[in-house]
Amino acid sequence: MARRKLVLFLLRVTVVAPIVLAITPGFVANSHFGDEIPILSSRNEVEPLNLLPQESVDAVKEPTWAVYPENSSNSDHVSAKSSNGVDVSPTTEMPLGQSGQHKSRVLSEDTEGTNLQTKTVIQQVTKSESKDDGFQKPEMGQGNKATAFKKSTFATESGEQDHQKPEKGSNIDSGGMPDAKIRQFRDQLIRAKVFLSLASSKTYPEFIRDLRVQVRDIERTLGDATLDSELPKNAHEKLKAMEQTLLKGKQIQEDCSAVVKKLRASYQSAEEQVRVQKKQELFLTQVAAKTLPRGLHCLSLHLTTQYYSLDSSQQQFQHQERLEDPKLYHYALFSDNVLATAVVVNSTVFHAKNPKNHVFHVVTDRLNYAALKMWFLANPPGNAAIQVQNVEEFTWLNSSYSPVLKQLGSQSMIDFYFRLHRAKSDANLKFRNPKYLSILNHLRFYLPEILPKLSKVVFLDDDVVVQKDLTSLWTIDLKGKVNGAVETCGESFHRFDRYLNFSNPLIAENFDPHACGWAFGMNVFDLDEWRKQNITDIYHHWQTLNEDRLLWKLGTLPPGLITFWKRTYPLDRFWHVLGLGYNPNVNQQDIEEAAAIHYNGNMKPWLEIGIAKYHNYWSKYVNYDQVYLRDCNINP
Repeated sequence: MARRKLVLFLLRVTVVAPIVLAITPGFVANSHFGDEIPILSSRNEVEPLNLLPQESVDAVKEPTWAVYPENSSNSDHVSAKSSNGVDVSPTTEMPLGQSGQHKSRVLSEDTEGTNLQTKTVIQQVTKSESKDDGFQKPEMGQGNKATAFKKSTFATESGEQDHQKPEKGSNIDSGGMPDAKIRQFRDQLIRAKVFLSLASSKTYPEFIRDLRVQVRDIERTLGDATLDSELPKNAHEKLKAMEQTLLKGKQIQEDCSAVVKKLRASYQSAEEQVRVQKKQELFLTQVAAKTLPRGLHCLSLHLTTQYYSLDSSQQQFQHQERLEDPKLYHYALFSDNVLATAVVVNSTVFHAKNPKNHVFHVVTDRLNYAALKMWFLANPPGNAAIQVQNVEEFTWLNSSYSPVLKQLGSQSMIDFYFRLHRAKSDANLKFRNPKYLSILNHLRFYLPEILPKLSKVVFLDDDVVVQKDLTSLWTIDLKGKVNGAVETCGESFHRFDRYLNFSNPLIAENFDPHACGWAFGMNVFDLDEWRKQNITDIYHHWQTLNEDRLLWKLGTLPPGLITFWKRTYPLDRFWHVLGLGYNPNVNQQDIEEAAAIHYNGNMKPWLEIGIAKYHNYWSKYVNYDQVYLRDCNINP
């Protein structure tokens, strides 16, 4: 309390007194520089103070002006007087704006009998009330007496509340965001809980009681609302009421350092909670991405059982004569997911202008071979041709030929995935996904061997949805390049240095860390150029060098960037839009106009963690009325 009195005293002496003197017309108009100018003493008494000696008066030629503020008895204009008391005739009056706006008034001097030859312009700019930092403007009462500045309070002794705008940073207007009020409510709750925890606040039981009531009220008001439109109609009034209470709490705090410490501790605690939650979310997302939904597992078993109940004559597809026709449009697809493969095929055929000219080559593993064949026997892709192969029937693909197959079967790789005591821990769970342990993920590097009689093929991942006719891809001139792909260097993390270890001399000497990356998922491969340039041998060479995983981590994109270095032709971005498996903010127009959209990332559309806003692009190519899906309780 003593500190507050001292502050008010200093304000009165240093701020209030000079202003009162400056705006008192009788005093300034009749004063001269040589006269004794009265000032207010600490006892509010008038004491003389001689500012200048008498002989210095002649050196002063400029008149002294008294400018009255707008809240004087005549607030529509400003009058001025010279130092000898002569009124200055106003020639220009500027109308005042509304309260809270900047006001500018121009006054000219036309004094007769003076030595001034030029006109003097006086401008008075009164700042908006919001700049007063909680102080009210001086008001001119009767007799031109200025009231002293007083700090705004929440309630006067008579119980009336003074008008007070919220402090900067606590705007109670909605703004342009759909959840602006909700954000302000949450901010108020944080500030309220800080005041409740301070020892100094507990000496004001009425304030504490009122604040607790309002905290409970706001918590009920918020409920589960996520948008301002979900709040009750009286939310704005509650927002203003809480703001007034919080301003009162701010006023009763004599030591701001305690509030700062509490807020800093709260901020640090919140940061730690966010960090822990993000780590937990990442872990659970990786776990979910590894799992196979029960419905898909049921579907595979159901289809397999049904397939082996068929006669051998019923297990064959139609249109097998088209499989090696180089004049047709051929697609390569490697997957162990029945439903995902069905969506890729269905969406491609649906948008094809002439489906009978399209041929699909599907390769899967032994466990899903029968299930995939049964699915397309029961749901043939219209007039298009389809082939389903078992990767284990590729006798040429063995560990003596393929370094990656040898590495995938090594004990060190098994230890790495199953985290045995011999395994070296890796902090990035992303690289422990079992898909990296499957040879299906690496079959894209053996396309000429899988399709020996074809010249060009389009490779599709099983998390892609086709939205346009793709036949134009076969007419693109790759200009001697092997791989046609959409580049992904729009963002810095899709450069080479994000995938390859440039601290290793082998990488640093052969590649550019800032080179633009590209995407697997929808690629055009010129198989004739592939064979001519021995691309598979290049892949084998670098895969052998990376046996200890020092050049790159696991996956197929890093070796793809190396293998097709300077052999990739950039396609138009329209062909392949990525990010639907991890980015909730993919441009809607890009999605609608894309020839193919890619759910790359962990949030696949067939998983519950998939991004809901993108689900319909995938699910509309699934016939949920199909008997096998109903039997396995697979729903949209």
